[in-house]
Amino acid sequence: MAKVKSKRFHLVSLGCSKNTVDSEGMAQLLGGAGFAATADPRQAEVLIVNTCGFIGPAKKESVDVLNELAAHKKRGQLLIAAGCLTQRYGAEVARQVPGLDGILGTRRWMDIVDLVQRLRAQPHPAPVYHLPDEAAVVGPDPLTGAGAPATLRAAVQGRSAYLKIADGCRRPCAFCAIPVIKGTAVSRPLPLILDEARRLEALGVRELILIAQDTTDYGHDLGVKEGLSELLAALPAAAPRIDWFRVMYAFPGYVTDRQIETMAAHPQILHYLDMPLQHGHPATLRRMRRPANVDWVHRTIGKMRAAMPDLAIRSTFIVGYPGETEEEFQALLDFVAELRLDRLGVFTFSFEPGTESAALGDPVPEEVKAERRDRLMALQQPISLAKNQALIGRTLPVLVEGRGDGLSVGRSYRDAPEIDGLVIIDGDVPVGEMAPVRISGALAYDLSGTVDTAPAQVVGLPLELTSR
Repeated sequence: MAKVKSKRFHLVSLGCSKNTVDSEGMAQLLGGAGFAATADPRQAEVLIVNTCGFIGPAKKESVDVLNELAAHKKRGQLLIAAGCLTQRYGAEVARQVPGLDGILGTRRWMDIVDLVQRLRAQPHPAPVYHLPDEAAVVGPDPLTGAGAPATLRAAVQGRSAYLKIADGCRRPCAFCAIPVIKGTAVSRPLPLILDEARRLEALGVRELILIAQDTTDYGHDLGVKEGLSELLAALPAAAPRIDWFRVMYAFPGYVTDRQIETMAAHPQILHYLDMPLQHGHPATLRRMRRPANVDWVHRTIGKMRAAMPDLAIRSTFIVGYPGETEEEFQALLDFVAELRLDRLGVFTFSFEPGTESAALGDPVPEEVKAERRDRLMALQQPISLAKNQALIGRTLPVLVEGRGDGLSVGRSYRDAPEIDGLVIIDGDVPVGEMAPVRISGALAYDLSGTVDTAPAQVVGLPLELTSR
């Protein structure tokens, strides 16, 4: 039987990539304090779950993982819950998880070493809380880095890295609990982000993915009107050996002409944009407290496609929102059919207490939500397939992430990690290479092809960048 080993930690990160960045920050701090990570919870002295509290299923998963670890907890082990769920429902989580020793809030991840030391020093009859509103907690700023060790606010995964440029959100979306959990938007200083990009470049990162709750709001709290555009213009010069800069989580109505021009002007900035639109009927969008000008969406996507003909756009939509009629849902279907987006994610509405939408209840039956989700995805599949088929015969740069059995697998500029498609390559290509792949096959989500030994033109990236 595996024994608990002092100075080892086991960390489970749940939820989105923004949570992953916070988890990496905790891991760096624990490593600096002499702890080593282990994949085996039985060998760890410290067990940490960085929870997600965004929607009901995520909350349940977080509590289930905590209870699973608590059920097998050995003498001498510490169990700590961190992240969004504990920030909002810390006392409830403590009641639901017997054996929980400590609780960290979303913006107190940098207190992990202090919390572990306090728990190791003496046992506590109840969980020790480290939350932003705890008056006794005085520590480094998790966003600016002031007073903190030199922890990267990034999560490196292979040759890609997520870099958090801001945290929190000031948007009024009725269905979203993020402002309640994380507070208003706080941007990280531009020089600090550029310095971290350089550090990631030195680590061999080839793709840098910019994340925040709303990347298009970057710099607003710093008094910068076009903060994201300034950041995008500065990154290629700051880290010239990074091949790809990818933008996630753009907010409708805030993708500016300058941002479009900046994306089109710099070859390293991918012609890819993730922009959650959430719905296509103005009345539904108004109930969601989202931008309801669907004409803006058509005009702006038209501008982006004119400036970047190879642009790949990803979006997400919610079906079954309170009050969504069949007519409103049909308008969403028509909207998606007209836009012909490259990538699409569809979620059924999840009732969240404490949000503005809670007053509307949850009147749409679950079976109707599921049926609408399936209809929307069925509509999108042939669109995605046609988009992929149009690439047959063309050469794309592919960041190789795995290989075996005579095949390699990677992603093109059109594919964000974990949420989009893959490119299957015939042949054994070294992991980490940016290989020019001539596309020969297409499915609704994935592509296949072979390495092009003498490509005449590479779609999505200048050829000279693929040879690094």
